[in-house]
Parts: sequence; structure tokens; C-alpha cells
Amino acid sequence: MAAEKLGFHEMGLEERLLQAIANLNWDKPTLIQEKAIPLALEGKDLLARARTGSGKTAAYAIPIIEHLLNTKKSICEQAVRALVLVPTKELGQQVQQMIRQLASCCVRDIRVADVSGQADISAQRPILMEKPDIVIGTPSRILLHLEQHTLNLCTSLEMLVIDEADLLFSFGFENDLKNLLGHLPKIYQAFLMSATFNEDVQALKELVLHNPVILKLQEPQLPDNSQLTQYQIKCEEEEKFLLIYALLKLSLVRGKTIIFVNSIDKCYRLKLFLEQFSILSCVLNSELPVHSRCHIIGQFNHGFYDYIIASDEHVLTDATSTAQGKSKKKHSKGAKMKDREYGVSRGVDFQNVSNVINFDFPLTVESYIHRVGRTARADNQGTALTLVSHTELPLLQNVEEALTGDNLDCALKPYQFRMKEIEGFRYRCKDAMRSVTKQSIKEARLKEIKQELLNSEKLKTYFEDNPRDLHLLRHDNPLHPAIVKPHMKNVPDYLIPRSLRGIANPLISKRKRWRRKFLERNTQKKIKPNMKQNPLKHFTYRGKKKTKRAS
Repeated sequence: MAAEKLGFHEMGLEERLLQAIANLNWDKPTLIQEKAIPLALEGKDLLARARTGSGKTAAYAIPIIEHLLNTKKSICEQAVRALVLVPTKELGQQVQQMIRQLASCCVRDIRVADVSGQADISAQRPILMEKPDIVIGTPSRILLHLEQHTLNLCTSLEMLVIDEADLLFSFGFENDLKNLLGHLPKIYQAFLMSATFNEDVQALKELVLHNPVILKLQEPQLPDNSQLTQYQIKCEEEEKFLLIYALLKLSLVRGKTIIFVNSIDKCYRLKLFLEQFSILSCVLNSELPVHSRCHIIGQFNHGFYDYIIASDEHVLTDATSTAQGKSKKKHSKGAKMKDREYGVSRGVDFQNVSNVINFDFPLTVESYIHRVGRTARADNQGTALTLVSHTELPLLQNVEEALTGDNLDCALKPYQFRMKEIEGFRYRCKDAMRSVTKQSIKEARLKEIKQELLNSEKLKTYFEDNPRDLHLLRHDNPLHPAIVKPHMKNVPDYLIPRSLRGIANPLISKRKRWRRKFLERNTQKKIKPNMKQNPLKHFTYRGKKKTKRAS
């Protein structure tokens, strides 16, 4: 007989912490929370592996808050006692939000600060002078504060967390992290949270942990078929644009959707292509300011947008530079404008995502897993659709071999879609692609960056004083410098395949909608078959009747 799962109320947590958990409507802990929290409360170091979306953040945040609340019962001196290191700024804001939610019933006792953003050191100095209990940041930013003496951890730090530990070295934080550890005390409790155990994590284990408990949870890398449905369609590059148009315009894909591509240029190419048909979407990539990126993710989670086109170019850059042996000079020159602390397939909490579409096939199995892991989180259902060209077939084979194992049901199923059914849309797609030139992509890219830089300044200043106006700022406005042809907006009925007419939901113009309602009203009128009516005469008669009444 299986042992009963341990509940939050059975872990000996403080009442205020239990109340905050209840306010979040968490009925029971996830597997990683059930195993990690009791061990962390005992003061043990942890090396924990759990898949994306399994609740790793709360698994270390709850013990930290519990420890701080117990410490403050006997020690009144304010100090930074917990440090959380994250690989990306987006994850830093997400961790801060989660900790604040868990500390919502004890806000006077627990203070948290996120310094992972791009604000100047001088702007963050007053925040750290107040000595918040928990500090969150990337290794490079924390090291900068330590070297500038705006942060001192050598005597006060009691708990250290390294979240998404397998990403830190790949994001270029190896030297920063090693230098940072020299500023920490010799004794502290440490947690390493990771989705995979690679060589980098093993190296971190030797540097940070002392006699750790290793949690290798027996979980599949992705949810099972009852929760996550994975499809693949074999099509070439031009057909990918045709297919994405049909899926979105005919509403065959419904709900919040993330479309992944491998480059920033492809982000804007796809966005401009969809704009030709009045399909609005947001772009998310490393060139955008961090405040704008976090605002886009927040509004997407609140349902302001249906489609986000996200680039996964960090993985692409690493893979291509290794394969082709590019020089460091070329790599650094091309990445000047990019934020190296950006990652969208890992660490970012997209909520209630119904679909993930891999427009470009991910270059590694890990990247595929983390992209698809954006949907079917918690107990929600999700669908993943991957478009595969003939050059990407080896990558598909690698993913299928990694996911299948002994269970044949885990492979990507062929999506039963007949391309002949949407052949009538091909000329429209070709017409739209002619407008999406290299020059238009360049102009749109510059326009977006300039606009988001302005938005970023607004986010930092104006909206701090006017939070209610924040929802008015949108990021899915059209960018196309050319004139969008009006006839591309609507889908004529004769172009909709017969097999799809029952489920398709194309955008119909107001005039068409009005005509249909007018015809429906006239056909519903009861008219005797033997009565001959002249509609013009009848209309004139009604007009005379009205004038008589008026006189």
C-alpha cells in the first residue's frame, strides 16, 4: 500500500506561512515540495532535480521563509540572510513574485529585493542599504554589488539557493560564480535546483554543497499523453508560413499560444507576415529591455495577448558557434546588443498556455523539452505542435529517441492535416511574404526596440505612480512599415475547405455579419404563399403612414 502524501500542515510550518499557502489555493504539495521541504527544514544541503513546472521555486522559498521567521523570534538585527542566484532577469522577477506571495501574511517581517534588473548600481544601492532578508540576482549583478561594497554577505548569509543550476555555466556565469563564492561565509545551507544533472551541476555540487541529500525524482521529462499531446508535421519553410496562417486564421489553434523560433530575425519575419492578415502577436527576444520583457510575460499571463513569438537564439548561438568554430571576436561582435542573461524556454513562468508551436525545430533535446514544458503545467491540458523540414529530420529523430525509451506512446504523433485542403491560401501567403523584405524586417526591428525602450522608461517611472494605467500599454501593435492590404484581413467562404467549415471560425467583416443577420430576419418572417407583395410599394406605404401620423 502506497504511503500517504505529506501535506503542508504536517510539515510544522508557521501559521502565517500556511495561511499564505492557503490563499494561493494549493491543496497539497507537489512531489519536489513534499520531498525537499522537510529535508530543508532539517538544515540539510540539497541537490534536487525536477522537471520544469514541478514547483521547484516554492520548494526552496518555503523553507527560507520558515527559517527567517524562526530566526527573527530571537534575533532582531536586520541582515541579508538568504541569497537566490538565477540565470536570467525574468526568472529573478518570477522568484521575487513567488516569495512575496508566500510572505504575504508576514510582509513586516520578511523583505525581499530583486537586483537582477539592468538598473544602475547607484539606483539599487538604497534598496540594499535597508538590508532585505532575501536578495535575488544573477551572479554577475551580485558580484558587482559585492565588489562595490553595496552588499556584504561574509558575516550574515545563512542560506544560498542556485536556481536552474544547469544553466549558469552555459550562460557564461562560471567565473562570476567562482569569484562570488569567495565573498560568502564558510558555513551556510545551500540548495541546488536543476532540471538536469550535467557536468556543470556536478562541478557546482563540489563548489557549493556539503554532504548534500540528492533528490532524483522519478518523474518523466514531460507529462504523459493524457495531459500533453505532442504532434509533428513534416513541411518545408514556405509551407510553414502557409500552415501557421491557416491554423491561426481559421482558429484551428485556440487559447494562449507560444510560437518558438531560433532567431530574432525570424521573430519579426513571422510577426510581419501575420500582420498582413491582421493577426496580432507579441515578440519576445533578448534585444528587448528587461522591463518590457517582464511586462509582456505578465500581460500574456493575464490574457491580454493570445500569441507570443519567442526566440530561443541563445541555444542557437551556442550550438552554431561550437559546430562552426566561430571566433570569439565575431561572436562577441554579433551579440553586443543582446542580453546574455535572457532565456525564455527556461525559468520563465508562462501561465495557462494551451499550445506550444515549434516553428523552428529546437537544436537540442533539452531545448525541446523546456519549450514544450511551457504548456501542460500543473494539472492543465496542453498541446505541442512541431513543424519539421527535411533538414530538421535528424533533430526530430534525436528527440523521438530521447522521449520514447521503452514507452512508444511518448513519441511525437503525425498531425493528420491535408495540405491540399489549404492550397487555396497559398497565393495569399506568397503575396504577404513579398511585403516582408529584409529592409522591412530591419525597419520593424529598429522600430520595436525604440518603442520598447520608451516603454521601459515609462514602466520604471510613470507606472510606479499610476499602476492602474499599466494595462493600457500594449506590445502587440502593428510594426509593418508597408500598407497592409485590407482584403487580406478576411477569409472568403469559398476558400475555407469543406472539411473545416464546421470548426473554422474566420474573421468576418461587419458588413458580412450585418448582411447575414438581415437575411436571417427576412427568412424568418411568415409570409403567405398566395400573397403578392411589392417591396417598394410596401416601403412607400409605410413611409406615407408615418407622415400621416406626423401631421
